Amino acid sequence: MRIALVCDWLTGMRGGERRLEALCELYPEAAIFTLVHIPHSVSQTIESHKTRTSYIQLLPGGQKNFRRYLLLFPDAI
Repeated sequence: MRIALVCDWLTGMRGGERRLEALCELYPEAAIFTLVHIPHSVSQTIESHKTRTSYIQLLPGGQKNFRRYLLLFPDAI
């Protein structure tokens, strides 16, 4: 069985990212799917997983000001 982990965005270590970190330890082979990922902004445990981002990551300002693309989130997910 393949496992995928999904998180809204990975831009820092807060509550949701701490939960994701625990899941990463439980499922070391799982890929992470997210809208935006800023490299080196989360723990090494999360960074060690293969991370797939949406096209929002590639838009102008997508990594720092991704919230301005709120209307595109449903399509990107």
